[in-house]
Amino acid sequence: MTHKLTPNCLNYSILMLMLLFFQVSFSQTSFTALDDIVASRQKLLGTDIITMVANKDTVVYQKANKLFSPRTQAPLGHASQWLTAALILKLADEGVLSLDDKVSQYLPVFEKYGKNYITLRHCLSHFTGIQAETPKALKLLQKKKFATLDEEVASFAAREIQTNPGTEFRYSEIGPAIAARVAEVATKKRFDMLIQQKLFRPVGMRQTTFTTLDGSPVDAATGARSTANDLILFMRMLLNDGKFRGQPVLSAASVAELRKIQTTNFTLHNSPAQTKDFQFALGAWAPEQNGTALATTLTGPSFGGTLPVVDFCRGYAYLLLLKEETDDAKAHVYYEVKEVLDAAFPKNCK
Repeated sequence: MTHKLTPNCLNYSILMLMLLFFQVSFSQTSFTALDDIVASRQKLLGTDIITMVANKDTVVYQKANKLFSPRTQAPLGHASQWLTAALILKLADEGVLSLDDKVSQYLPVFEKYGKNYITLRHCLSHFTGIQAETPKALKLLQKKKFATLDEEVASFAAREIQTNPGTEFRYSEIGPAIAARVAEVATKKRFDMLIQQKLFRPVGMRQTTFTTLDGSPVDAATGARSTANDLILFMRMLLNDGKFRGQPVLSAASVAELRKIQTTNFTLHNSPAQTKDFQFALGAWAPEQNGTALATTLTGPSFGGTLPVVDFCRGYAYLLLLKEETDDAKAHVYYEVKEVLDAAFPKNCK
């Protein structure tokens, strides 16, 4: 049996060829400037770096080397708390807890020390008011090993209150740790196992983990390890309003919560220098917003190595993943790369 090529089929074929031509042309020309930026910053970024760009449907560009591939695990640093925030919102979707629940409802030790008014929202947005360590003291504290996450969080409960909860943003690793412990108590599961079950597996993030190599307590603020392939899946899920391959992982309402600005210029205190022009949402910085309390762009809060960005307004995600974290600030690279990508993706705010 033979088939005639109908006008509709012919038009469809021509359309597909045009789209294919456009895609090839786009990938060959629009990312040349991106290559140039990464090459010019090689001394700062190093040679072990992966650059990846995706839209809602697929990865449209990636560049890596043989020694550090998109399947190689690397530390996420402070970008880890973006994943922690997503887990808490997943549990909120399931009715296990609420963002505005008081921490003392799950951890009585906070009531014991008079910290009844700290909520999970405060924890994920760095508004707990608990006295944070200075960078010098933090390095000394890191030498102290806690046996469990419960023990570490109890030590936070015993600290002095610096400001009333909800009044001042002070960036630290305290809030994400408290939120992780609340998740453990609410579900009766270890945090690293819980986030595997609720977030990583549904999104296909098979090489992402919070489990420590030495058996020490999980670090919900800086302790995740992942691959470029995995992290870009998480970012694409957010671009798709919480769905992965058509299946809901987070509700659209929870993705909107992730995008809600929690800070103002008046409440920002103790922010890293490279984020001085950014607001903060839940677990992520918000460099851009649409004139309301909703971020149009979110970036994971790690400029030492990992730089993941989701632009909801233009429908793309980009990722700079380094094999090792460094102390060098790389925020200016964010601006340079984003300027190039903004020109390549049409603006369609919502």
